Amino acid sequence: MIEILLVEDDPVLGRGLSINLEAEGYRVHWATDLASAAIANKRKSLELVLLDLGLPDGSGFQFLKAIRESGSRIPVIILTAKTDEDSVVEGLQLGANDYVRKPFGDRELLARIKTALKEPQVRSHQIRYGDLLVLVDRRQVMYGDREIDLSPREFDILSYFVQHADTVITREALLETIDKDNELFDRTIDSTISHVRSRLKKSGLKSIEINSIYGVGYRLEKI
Repeated sequence: MIEILLVEDDPVLGRGLSINLEAEGYRVHWATDLASAAIANKRKSLELVLLDLGLPDGSGFQFLKAIRESGSRIPVIILTAKTDEDSVVEGLQLGANDYVRKPFGDRELLARIKTALKEPQVRSHQIRYGDLLVLVDRRQVMYGDREIDLSPREFDILSYFVQHADTVITREALLETIDKDNELFDRTIDSTISHVRSRLKKSGLKSIEINSIYGVGYRLEKI
C-alpha cells in the first residue's frame, strides 16, 4: 500500500482528504504542523507528500527545503490557496513536483498524485543543496535554470561535496572516491577544487562555498 504524508492544518480539509485518499487505497499519515511532519517523515516509509504552505509553526517551504537538502527525492505536491506566481516558482525551485491550488476537485488531485508517483522513474537522480541541484544520472549541475559547465573530474568532486554537504571531507576521502586507479595526487585535488570554486563564482552563485579546513580538508556549506 502506498503511504502518503498529508501536511495540512485545516481540520475539515485534512479529514476529508484523509478519508477520500484512503478510500482510493492509499495509507495516509496526517500531520497538522511542521514538527509532526518532520517526525512522520523520519519514521514512516513514505512515497509521496501533500504539503500545505501555511502551517501554524512555519511555512511548508521549510519542510520542502529540508527534505530536498537531505537528498530525498520523494514526490511532493504543494496544496495552497496562494495564487501569486512567485509562490509557484519558489515551490518548484525548491524541488516540488507539482502545485495544486485550493479549492481543487478529488479527481484532479488523484490524477496529479498518480502522475507524481510515476515521476521518480523518469526524473534523474537529483540531489539538492541550497541553490544547487545535481542531476547525478545526467552528470549536470544546475543553478536556477542555468547549467554550470564542469569537467568530468570537477563534476565528480562537486557531486561528492553536495552528497556530503556540511561535513568535513579529507583529501584522502576524495581520492578514494574519484581516483579508483590511484593516478591523482593531493595537489590535483586542490587544483580541481580551485577550478570548481571558480566555476561556481562565475555562475553567479553566492549562497554556497567550498571552505578549506586547515590541516584537514574541505567543507561545502552555505554562507
